[in-house]
Amino acid sequence: MMIVMKDGATSEEVQGVVDRLHEVGAEAHLSKGEFKTVIGAIGDREVISQVPLLALPGVEKVIPIMKPFKLVSREFHPDDTVVDVGGARLDSGRFVVIAGPCAVEGEEQMLSSARAAREMGAHILRGGAFKPRTSPYSFQGLGEEGLRLLAKAGEMTGLPVVTEVVDVRHVAMVSSYVDMLQIGARNMQNFLLLREVGLQQKPVMLKRGLSSTIEEMLMAAEYIVRGGNSNVVLCERGIRTFETATRNTLDLSCVPLVKRLSHLPIIVDPSHATGQREIIADLARGALAVGADGVMVEMHPDPRSALCDGSQSLGFDEFAGMMEQLRSLAPALGRVV
Repeated sequence: MMIVMKDGATSEEVQGVVDRLHEVGAEAHLSKGEFKTVIGAIGDREVISQVPLLALPGVEKVIPIMKPFKLVSREFHPDDTVVDVGGARLDSGRFVVIAGPCAVEGEEQMLSSARAAREMGAHILRGGAFKPRTSPYSFQGLGEEGLRLLAKAGEMTGLPVVTEVVDVRHVAMVSSYVDMLQIGARNMQNFLLLREVGLQQKPVMLKRGLSSTIEEMLMAAEYIVRGGNSNVVLCERGIRTFETATRNTLDLSCVPLVKRLSHLPIIVDPSHATGQREIIADLARGALAVGADGVMVEMHPDPRSALCDGSQSLGFDEFAGMMEQLRSLAPALGRVV
């Protein structure tokens, strides 16, 4: 349920509504705009509906929210949420590019990737330190040493950094090194992990699960926001279908649908969606065209020797070409790269 306060409602009136909700065992989540404050009431709907909320001072109207996700819905928060990742802002005007190797393999590989990302106009540096792989015999990442190398590369180039956290026991440690936490597709419904990152202040990138619906992705985001962390960025990275020509099937329709349903920013990962470097730039342009807030792509100094996902990693020249294409297209769409 959503309680809309009147223009100019006082802090005492807002607190009065919050206290009344707490009295009946409900949670109250505030969204403060320039003129209005909206209070999201989470709890037993039947109990909340018995509270005479319209009679409370400062209340303008009460709106039931029919969707199962409440706090991430556009009904609760009509304006787009802007997420700031170490100075890189994800908003409706700027198209943010996140780039870097799939996995941190060593210092020189990470530093050269960071320098290239910076020189070619990327906004955020990515690199995996913990790599959950389908095969237990595949390279699993460098762990905390990888985090140190990623953080060093970010500091040397001035780029904020993002990496995946895969274990609830690692959240605090990973948070100490990076500007943004990533929840991978395999962990989208790891509810203990979602709750834990919801208690952090670092922005969170939530990737869509391999076979997840849009509603399931938004419900996973609800876990994080309900924990108190509203700095969530969604990521469409392709879903599993009957098609075998690409690694997954990129669902670009997800972007405008999510924009209508939720206030959270959404980016696209064409690298994991396709598994083929030859079509990554094409789909990055498609992401820009359908209104995504950014893309995340894998790039590597020598993709042929990459320890992880070399076939879907762009070389530096290919990444530079993609960035040039995006910068050429963006003005026609009223965007900036």
